Amino acid sequence: MIAPSNRLALLMNDGFLRSRNGKMGYGLMRYSENPISCVIAADEVGGSVREITGIDTDVPIVGTVSEARALGADTLVIAVATSGGVLPPAYRTEILRALSTGMNLVNGLHGRYNEDPEFSAALQPGSWIWDVRREPTGLVSGRGRARALSARRVLTVGTDMAIGKMTTSLELDRSAKARGIRSKFLATGQIGICISGDGVPLDAVRVDFASGSIEALCLKYGNDHEILWVEGQGSALHPGSTAWTPLLRGSMATDLVLVHRANQHFVDELDSVAIPPLRAVVALYEAVAAASPSFPAAKVRAIALNCAKLSSSEIDAACEAVEEETGLVCADPVHHGADRLLDAILA
Repeated sequence: MIAPSNRLALLMNDGFLRSRNGKMGYGLMRYSENPISCVIAADEVGGSVREITGIDTDVPIVGTVSEARALGADTLVIAVATSGGVLPPAYRTEILRALSTGMNLVNGLHGRYNEDPEFSAALQPGSWIWDVRREPTGLVSGRGRARALSARRVLTVGTDMAIGKMTTSLELDRSAKARGIRSKFLATGQIGICISGDGVPLDAVRVDFASGSIEALCLKYGNDHEILWVEGQGSALHPGSTAWTPLLRGSMATDLVLVHRANQHFVDELDSVAIPPLRAVVALYEAVAAASPSFPAAKVRAIALNCAKLSSSEIDAACEAVEEETGLVCADPVHHGADRLLDAILA
């Protein structure tokens, strides 16, 4: 577990600093309260994180673990989200170097590196390895108990994977807290857990207990907060995605925020899967939410538009077009902030 005093080095070699699969590093650079000493990206040394990613940070890029240590880093984070959660082969050497110098390791991939013989042998006394994707203990199947909570449960849903559902939830939580609302971000993936220090790594939970794990998380915080921002995962449109269903049922969501990437018309890397008009996607999620009279009839209250590749003028035009198409408030929570989205939810 990351402590407030830990200084992070983000391992993002082999092109990941420019890839959507570098999203763990992006999330930590934007939202982690821990100081980030550097990004380790040997292929980008001399470059600027700000110029490469658009993230407002001056974190330096270095090429080696030794340089990271010289900058004060004591914790190495595998800051990539690979397909299938598999460790890039070249990363093993860097991790062994880090562990042998006394660094801690944060692992957001699927491997159990606490049980890896090589890593265990390299780990120094007093240091630790945190495998974030571990199923919580004591889980039971979901039973719809979150519906009895007085707190609103706002779930982000998407037209695709990896498009900004966590970012939207974090920005909404930030805006709500700024207004004095008792607000809580509920992490359901490894990046959010590393940022918030708590949550459920949903893709590591056996399917029979998936909705129950989200239900337990909501019950843990629902009586002490006015709004729970439940981090979404996956998409109803993606043929490989299942996580959105236990999130919807486990949280018994009262409200939904749809997240979409501007100008995206097909599911990423699946040109055979078209994204329907956003009006149809809104209707789909609302229909599934209200599938039984016993479920809250959650409505999509607003649309968060990921405009990372657009200019400022293009962002405003894209949001206006979505508002005209759907009749819903639309904003890019990174560019505009989340206040307009929050207003739509509270209204």
